[in-house]
Amino acid sequence: MGPFAQDLLMDKVVLVTGGATGLGRAMGEMFLKLGAKLAIAGRREDVLKQAAAEMGAGGGEVLWKSCDVRDPEQIRELAEALEQRFGRIDVLVNNAAGNFISPTERLSPRAVDAVLGIVLHGTFYAALEIGKRWIAAGQPGTMLNIVTTYASSGSGFVAPSAAAKAGVLALTRSLAVEWARYGIRQVAIAPGPFPTEGAWSRLSPTPELERKMLDRIPLKRVGRPEELAHLAAYLISDYAEYLNGEVVTIDGGEWLQGAGQFNGLLDVTDEQWERLAELTRKGK
Repeated sequence: MGPFAQDLLMDKVVLVTGGATGLGRAMGEMFLKLGAKLAIAGRREDVLKQAAAEMGAGGGEVLWKSCDVRDPEQIRELAEALEQRFGRIDVLVNNAAGNFISPTERLSPRAVDAVLGIVLHGTFYAALEIGKRWIAAGQPGTMLNIVTTYASSGSGFVAPSAAAKAGVLALTRSLAVEWARYGIRQVAIAPGPFPTEGAWSRLSPTPELERKMLDRIPLKRVGRPEELAHLAAYLISDYAEYLNGEVVTIDGGEWLQGAGQFNGLLDVTDEQWERLAELTRKGK
């Protein structure tokens, strides 16, 4: 049993980018459980197809469409497909992201672009596409952006991600003021460590680093996906209608104990960085 009435999100049409895996999928599954109609987007068609089939097995309605958020044209096609299928979109969850740990001086401009393209441009493009549709139709809506705890503090070894997420945070707060008059509100979640298969292998690749991460969390544990999903469900629900421009941190108290989630990586040796770079390349 969760904390909500089963019809909390009844008939809300929710689009989750990066919705086939990890936290995106956990949120999507929760939204379905609470009565939402769901659309998931991502880059890999096979992964989307399988996720949609599994997620919809309980009887919920799941639309999937491959979409690279770095391409505004693909986002436009995604929005059209949703409107054709459901008639409208009520909620946009900007969850698609890319991140890896690396000393900044080891990064090429292309590596920087890879992260900024998905996180900052992708989120901005999706917000523009959906926001313009809402404004033109005179329809209210909610945007939920997934940021990070280091979006405001910055953090060593994830500089592109920190810069991109800081941009998303600024976008959240800017649009909260500007678009409120259209009935469009903005909320964001800043998660601390929530282990998901893809991201976790790139961000905490060794048991020692994982132990170190846990030591940084006052509650001495990582987050559970359903904890984040419950928070997301509340934020996009009608009960949160007066929340606008707010960023909710869910990290077990980690950032209070020491700002900059990856600052502990100052101890990683050059050899370890080499090994890590190889792992990251193989994981791509």
